[in-house]
Amino acid sequence: MFQINQNSPIYDPESVQPMRDELVYAGFEELLTAESVDDKLSKLDDKVRLVVINSVCGCAAGSARPGATEALQNKIIPDESLTVFAGQDKDAVAAARNNYLGQFPPSSPCMALIKNGEVQFFLPRHHIEGRSADEVAEILTAVFEEHCTNAGPSISPEAYKELVHAKECGSKIPLNKN
Repeated sequence: MFQINQNSPIYDPESVQPMRDELVYAGFEELLTAESVDDKLSKLDDKVRLVVINSVCGCAAGSARPGATEALQNKIIPDESLTVFAGQDKDAVAAARNNYLGQFPPSSPCMALIKNGEVQFFLPRHHIEGRSADEVAEILTAVFEEHCTNAGPSISPEAYKELVHAKECGSKIPLNKN
């Protein structure tokens, strides 16, 4: 009998790589396992951590990722920026949702500021949808200035100008014209 591995990625890993690379380029660390999520988010060290649950959806491409990366160009930013990918890193996403974001309905994309294992701020998908990247960045920078003390930006302005935002999956499969 054929069995499906429930932990297999939903999307082709190669096709979503540009969506991962966008955040990593801007200074995010990918958390790929439940253990890495717990290792980072359970720390009681007074560091403020931005967590982005990444996604392939249109609001992730148009608002969430560009807004988060733009916000990290602010003069005050979180101590660490972390990301997990919904539909890809299933155990990591489950750990983030169940262990740290459990008081909120599952949402992807979404963003949270976490300090000492506690959520200080949460931005769910329904507050990202319909907003521009600049509006998302404005929300985040205001939150950073309230909760954070780390000096920004996460990457140099020159490097940020080179950032290409992933607007679609990277698949190069030709269309069937029959």
